[in-house]
This record gives sequence, structure tokens and C-alpha cells, in this order.
Amino acid sequence: MMSLPGTFACDEYGRPFIVLRDQENQKRLTGNEAIKSHILAAKQIASIIRSSLGPKGLDKMMVSGDGDVMVTNDGATIMKEMDVDHEIGKLMVQLSQSQDDEIGDGTTGVVVLAGALLEQAESLLDRGIHPIRIADGFELAAQCAVKHLDTIAQPFPVSRDNKEPLIRVAMTTLGSKIVNKCHRQMAEIAVDAVLTVADLEKKDVNFELIKLECKVGGRMEDTCLVKGVVVDKTMSHSQMPTVLKNVKLAILTCPFEPPKPKTKHKLDVTSADDYRKLREYEQEKFLEMVKQVKDAGATLAICQWGFDDEANHLLLQQQLPAVRWVGGPEIELIAIATGGRIVPRFEELTPDKLGSAGVVRELSFGTTKNKMLVIEDCKNTRAVTVLIRGGNRMITEEAKRSIHDALCVVRSLIRDSRIVYGGGAAEISCSLAVAREADQLSTLEQYAFRAFSVALESIPLALAENSGLSPIETLAELKARQGTENSSTFGVDCMLTGNSDMKDHHVIESLHSKKQQIVLATQLVKMILKIDDVRTPSDR
Repeated sequence: MMSLPGTFACDEYGRPFIVLRDQENQKRLTGNEAIKSHILAAKQIASIIRSSLGPKGLDKMMVSGDGDVMVTNDGATIMKEMDVDHEIGKLMVQLSQSQDDEIGDGTTGVVVLAGALLEQAESLLDRGIHPIRIADGFELAAQCAVKHLDTIAQPFPVSRDNKEPLIRVAMTTLGSKIVNKCHRQMAEIAVDAVLTVADLEKKDVNFELIKLECKVGGRMEDTCLVKGVVVDKTMSHSQMPTVLKNVKLAILTCPFEPPKPKTKHKLDVTSADDYRKLREYEQEKFLEMVKQVKDAGATLAICQWGFDDEANHLLLQQQLPAVRWVGGPEIELIAIATGGRIVPRFEELTPDKLGSAGVVRELSFGTTKNKMLVIEDCKNTRAVTVLIRGGNRMITEEAKRSIHDALCVVRSLIRDSRIVYGGGAAEISCSLAVAREADQLSTLEQYAFRAFSVALESIPLALAENSGLSPIETLAELKARQGTENSSTFGVDCMLTGNSDMKDHHVIESLHSKKQQIVLATQLVKMILKIDDVRTPSDR
């Protein structure tokens, strides 16, 4: 006869034997107790991030172990930087990360929604409903909400000629970020960058062609879009020209130095003549390399590796400007932009492997002698760089994350150009639809449907709370207006303008993002509700 796993079992003579090793050193939670422990952890994390939701959401400051300070409003970044120890907490972090990877926006909302769903699940468990019935009910309710989103979604014009609608969507995304003082400028930069690299026929955007480069100093308003590549390097010699026109670039991954013997033998130089010969050989080899580059027609050498001062002087003497220590990703981007080939050996360099650019110039910043190299008017005009400026590193990093979110939202609209209205309007509409559906059900799932409907209201409630409005009153009024006027455009008036119609405020979100939020949050909640036995070492 066997008892519950994890206690002990007896053989036919009644002698106990061990089924699981080191049981006395393990903590164990089972049944509803385990589920409630998980719900508590998830609610805790959702409550931390809830105050960051919306345009009036507050920022979080995180200090790492080595004293680095980060201030951010981005849900995925907050979750990633939090040192979460609980297993379910780690799942919540992965949830926001997957929303960030798939859409790039809505990372705070998805965590708040998952926390609200688990809170509702707890009250259903207290009423004696089985966790699997709750999970299945939530799954059906999510399907109902997603179908309803399809019915209220509106088509959205995406074209290179009319950028205004896309700029408005990008402004909605940037509304809650630190960059909202130069709101429109950042939105225009994001839209221009995406439309430059987008293939509207295939509905595809290659993000590898958009580079975000931060440079501390100046004002945030100095942020600009460069139709080309910006590299945080300078010409290798200060006397080389700082502006080059109609440039032919040799992109080299081979070092500008004489070849070294690949054996382990030593070379002993015993006399001054031998040393002189060796030096002459090195110089001769180096001049041969420079000649090969110049003969191919190159007027600028971009090198992945460095070279010494003597080599630098020879390059200046031979009037071949060069840039050294250019990183791998930048080398690839320069090759894509200029239409050049990356050359691994000098012998392989031919005129058809050279890249071409209209202008290569050095940008200098402030009084600090800080310089960057800009490669513009390239053969492939689809490569762009967003140069982000700001008062300190913290601001430039947060601006970079904000612009990335805006880029992601514009990209998701190019892929699927249907939209819903923000400010909690879509959630309220879905909540009313799910509640109506619950009244049609005769099975136990109607309780899960109603709970799901209440959980969806957590987004507008959090938005109203963070904006300093009375949450319950605001929500009740919006539900009533959406019901009586049969319109899904009424949302929380976070900017306190007196008008709750999100259509007038142009608060727009992509349908794909909203669907993804509901589906991902429901999947995670379903997974958590199915865990009923947890074993952990007792020292944790």
C-alpha cells in the first residue's frame, strides 16, 4: 500500500522505505495553499508596476549592486532590473519580456492585467470552484474578448505620403515616457526612421537597419535622425581631413600591420643591420598594403582592428584617411548602407567591393573635443541612425528605450494596420462584451467570465488612479456612456481636458498589441492556476 507521494511508503511487511530523498530538507506546498502563495507573489509584483501605467504614471529608480542608477517608466525594463527571487515572480518578468519582444509596447498593462486576473481567481477559489474550471473559463473569456476586439477595430491608413496618423500613434506610446516634453519631435523621428527602412509591399520592417546611438550632452531637443550611419569613432589622425565628399570606402577586417609568422619560432636580431632590414621590410609591406587600398580606388579605409602610430603617420603621408577600431555590428551596418563588401584580406580588395557614400564628416560636441563620424548620402538609403542627446546618461538611455517602443508600435501597425482606442476604452468595451456573454452561459464558466470582465477593468481603474481621478466614479461613468451610446471610444481622460472621447484625443493603440496583452496574460494565469504542488529546498 502506498501513501501520498513525498511522505513514505510501506512494503508488504509494513516496513517503511523512502520514495523521495531528503524530504526532511524540503519545503512543500500543495493544493490551494500553493496556488494562493503564487497569486500573492504575482499580485505583489503587479502592484509595484501598476503605478507606472499611463501618461501620468510614475517612474521607478533602481540601483544595481555596483551603484549604477536607472530611472525608467518602461514595464519590461523595470521587471528585468528587479531582482526577483520568487518562481512566479520570474514568470511575470518573462511575461513582460515576451510582450516587449513581440510588440515592444504594453509591457506594464500586460502585468497589471495578469495580476488582476489572479486576484479574481483567488476569490473564485474561495467560493470552492476548481482551479481547472477557472483556467478554462478564463481561456474562453479571453477568446470572447479577442473576438470583440476584432469587431471594434478600425482600419488605419499607412502610407509614406500621410505620416500624421502614424505620428499620433507614436505620440500615444511616448505619452507616458520621459521624452514627452519633446513629444511630437520624437514621434516624427520614430515614424521617419521606420518608413525609411520599411518595405510596405511585404509589410516588413528590418530593425537591423535602424541604429540608436546615444551621446551625453546637449538637450533632448537636439536628438536627430541621420539618413546614414553614425559611428562613435574619429579619423585615426587629427590632421586627416574631417569632411570627405564622394567617398569610396574600403571596409577591412584585416589588420593594417606586417604579417607575423604563424609558427612558434623566435627571430633573434643580433646586429643593427638586421634590425634595419627588418624595419625596412615592415615599412615596405605596409606601403604595399596602402598601395593595394589606393589602387582599388578607396579614399577612406574603415578598419575593424587598430594600427600603431607609425602606421598612422604613413597613412597620413600617403593621404589615405582611416578610421580604426570600428566594432563588428557597425562594420556590418556600414557595409549594408554603402553597398560595400567586408574584405578579410588586402589581396582580395577590388574596386567592385568598395562602398560609396556622398559625405563622410566628423561631428563635434560641445567643448569636450568629443567627436563622432557620420556617413551620409549612402548607396542604400534605407540605413538610418537616430542620434539621441540628453543631459546625462540616465536620460539618454531612457529616451533610447522610449524611441525603441515607438519604433516597435509603428512597425506593428505596418504589419497589421488595424487599431483600437486607448485610455482603457478597449478594455471597458471588452469587459462589457464578456459580461454580456456570461449572462448567456448556463455552466460554471459564467463565474470565470464575470471575473475576467472585472479584471479587464483594472487597466482603466489604474489609469484613473494614476491621473488623480476618482477610479470607481470614472469607471462607472465610462461604462454607462459606452453602454448607452454604443461606442467603444470612451476612455479615461488622463490629461483632464474634460473630454473622454479618445478619438478626439487621438489616443490610439495597435489591435495586435492589445490582443497580445490579453492572450499572454491569460496564458500565464492559466499556467499558474494549474500548479498545485511546489517543492523547494528548506534553506530558501
